[in-house]
Amino acid sequence: MDYKAIVTGFLVAVLLGLVGFMLPGIGHAAAGLIGGFVAGYMAGGGLIRGGVHGLLAGALGGIIFALIVGIAAVIGGTLIGGPAGALGGVGIVLGAIILALMTAIPSGLAGALGGVLE
Repeated sequence: MDYKAIVTGFLVAVLLGLVGFMLPGIGHAAAGLIGGFVAGYMAGGGLIRGGVHGLLAGALGGIIFALIVGIAAVIGGTLIGGPAGALGGVGIVLGAIILALMTAIPSGLAGALGGVLE
């Protein structure tokens, strides 16, 4: 696992995403694709290795966000609803992580292309 490629792809996606506010919709989609491509290209090693690195680069921001929101949801749910509230917070965490991975699929496909073109 090439963590340098994953972090670099993530940072490229974040920076391009910030610029993407000027081109709503198109800019954000392109940011994820380019970030995934960069991660896959840096990791090299073919289709699967590039795809995995692109997927992880695309999902990294969503997973970090899901964990932060999840911790707040578990604490808040516990304070408000006791054990049932904590369980609801865990459900929110799992849902957010699944959503982050689903939105990272285009980055994984771009990473696979980058891994092949390396």
